[in-house]
Amino acid sequence: MYSFENSLNGAQQLDREDALFLYRNEFYHPTDDKGNKLIYLCGNSLGLQPKSTASKIDQELKDWKKYGVEGHFHAENPWMPYHEFLTEAMANVVGGKTTEVIVMNTLTVNLHLMMVSFYRPKGKRTKIMIESDAFPSDKYAVESQIKWHGLDVSENLIELSPRPGEVCLRDEDILNQIEEHGDALALIMLGNTNYYTGQFFDMKSITECGHKQGAIVGFDCAHGAGNVELNLHDNNVDFAVWCSYKYLNSGPGSLGGCFVNERHITDKSIPRLTGWWGHNKETRFGMRDDFDPIPTAEAWQLSNPPILSMASVWASLEIFDKAGISNLRKKAIKLTAYLEYLVNDLNNNDISIITPKEAHRRGSQLSIQVANADKSLYEAISADGVIADWREPDVIRVAPTALYNSFEDCWQFVNVLNKHLK
Repeated sequence: MYSFENSLNGAQQLDREDALFLYRNEFYHPTDDKGNKLIYLCGNSLGLQPKSTASKIDQELKDWKKYGVEGHFHAENPWMPYHEFLTEAMANVVGGKTTEVIVMNTLTVNLHLMMVSFYRPKGKRTKIMIESDAFPSDKYAVESQIKWHGLDVSENLIELSPRPGEVCLRDEDILNQIEEHGDALALIMLGNTNYYTGQFFDMKSITECGHKQGAIVGFDCAHGAGNVELNLHDNNVDFAVWCSYKYLNSGPGSLGGCFVNERHITDKSIPRLTGWWGHNKETRFGMRDDFDPIPTAEAWQLSNPPILSMASVWASLEIFDKAGISNLRKKAIKLTAYLEYLVNDLNNNDISIITPKEAHRRGSQLSIQVANADKSLYEAISADGVIADWREPDVIRVAPTALYNSFEDCWQFVNVLNKHLK
């Protein structure tokens, strides 16, 4: 698909040909004590800070100082409808309609809110399906929901595991398991892009198969939002949740997002936990009215939004709006292919890439497994200017992020890795 050259000049030539290269300059890059830029390949854990973030937050601080409570109506960006300023851009990133997408809360809070609405065990249909190697918070959340309904986790949690000797799940095995447990499945809740391996699941086929069996299908898109094209509406998923501090660059612990398929939005029979910010905007301040849900995903809101955190989300989404998620995905595929080429070109039998080889089956991440290694290898490359991520027992996760990473970053990283492998 690509023809690469393993040299510094070759990497720099790829950067010169990259139409998105200048977006790198819209972010602050970590430096060492001497002011030298570090090689930052950890956007799958925390994205870099856009240079526009400070001014976005500062505007709200100025308006708070100037207006006090009247900032809800008179701020340059009034706080009352503030979350609406983010909706269209976020919907573009995740592939939903504006009525289906809302920025609110944090990831696991949103996951619980969705399961309150969409995990409704009844009769024989009581089970939840998840990956055996799902992110721990997801497992804790689904286990607690099963217990909340008075059910036994050991009997009602189906964990998908790879075949013996393999690391990633096979698509056909997922579908076979869905069909096998079909009439017992209440909910399929997978991470659409696995945090450990970087595997990107076929959301469309999983959703279609799940629906044929009568199950609700939701996804945790923490490692997908801003990374891959999710196409949540076209893939017909029932719900999805995500955070915004990884590939969406909104800052540590910042807000998450939620997608609710339009077919569920006006169904008043669906149970939910409610709060005043999900109530009809026209009568919200009447204070005495029964709950009247907004006829969009906004109905799942609980409280008025944290404006300062939303400002940082908005700063990043403006960059995504300019760059375009499809353009970013194309670059990410090439960037990750280049990194894979460089790692394979080391011809070192002690290292292997456990992330799927096919571009459509992985996001902007390669998980590099190092035989007989321990964390001392990771500590050595960190001391040599690389910020990546170590996962026990022997994996270095590397995320070349299309918005701000360069081909030269990849080349420099592999040279540092090779130095310490020797």
